Amino acid sequence: MARKPQDLTTYHGHHVVNGIELRTQFEEEPDERDLRRRRARRIRHALAICLLGLLLFGGIGMAWAVLTGRVTVPQPGGKQELAASCPTGTFDYLPNPSVTVNVLNAAGKEGLAAQIAQQLGARKFAVKTVGNERTSVDAAAVIRGGLAGEAAAFTLQRNVPGSIYVQDGRSDATVDLVLGPTFQALTDPALVDQTPGQIACALPSATAAPAR
Repeated sequence: MARKPQDLTTYHGHHVVNGIELRTQFEEEPDERDLRRRRARRIRHALAICLLGLLLFGGIGMAWAVLTGRVTVPQPGGKQELAASCPTGTFDYLPNPSVTVNVLNAAGKEGLAAQIAQQLGARKFAVKTVGNERTSVDAAAVIRGGLAGEAAAFTLQRNVPGSIYVQDGRSDATVDLVLGPTFQALTDPALVDQTPGQIACALPSATAAPAR
């Protein structure tokens, strides 16, 4: 008679634990604190990605607004203010051809800088650069220049009613004419005062009559 196959899962009436069951018994239960830490880490990563996305889209939107002119970014020194020290000397009116001027449009009126540059050229001023500038200007115009260009600024100012002078750090005698939103016209050539005088660093109480 054939022997009955031996049951390897029991021994003397006791259950024999196999390897799979043994591993199951000693396998650690997931730690609840570890699970919470993992969830918190995933949430932080998701928030960081969302924040980076918002910053990226915000930067793109701001760049588009600046490029299209919807947002104006002030330059260093942004809003034109009175010079820290206004020249107090008396200046002679220089010959117009000796004054080199850059004409810049901060008025937001298309073609204004080119128009005024042409008029200054007709008066024999040496026009160097014509362009736009994103600067807030309260006066009709701002004339910028360094110490070497004070006499040139005085001469130009006599042709631009309502303009004020702002000193900058340039070393040459060139001056900038920055046209503001309230600028109307140059002084009539026949009415330009060519007598010696001082530079105006504040809005004048009265200005020469503008050209018609």
